[in-house]
Amino acid sequence: MENKLQEKLIKAAINARENAYVPYSEFAVGSAVLTKEGEIYTGCNIENISYSLTNCAERTAIFKAISEEKNTEIIAIAIVADTKHPCVPCGACRQVMIEFGGRDLKVLMANLSGDTLIKELDELFWGRVNEEILE
Repeated sequence: MENKLQEKLIKAAINARENAYVPYSEFAVGSAVLTKEGEIYTGCNIENISYSLTNCAERTAIFKAISEEKNTEIIAIAIVADTKHPCVPCGACRQVMIEFGGRDLKVLMANLSGDTLIKELDELFWGRVNEEILE
């Protein structure tokens, strides 16, 4: 993925973060996904007093893409938060990412300071980490 497209995705995620509804945690996250068709969809986290009903930014963006393009495939996702290190996706979001993107999905993790970490989704699953340790 070219640098300009990566920057565009991260910028879209930063902008989406501004719409986060986070009255309980005050931890705003933004996300942007790129579909196989070249479309970009954004999302933010939306909290509920019952945390199990909270929706993460990544899932919001993915669900928007799927609801608009039905049978699309997600090829990249950017995640941005005001954190010390690049913001990583939670386990639930990783499961949704693999459902609609696959193991080679590019995951661009960033923070507001400009730090960025890019991995393929497969690298973010514990099974992969455990396999590397056992080799």
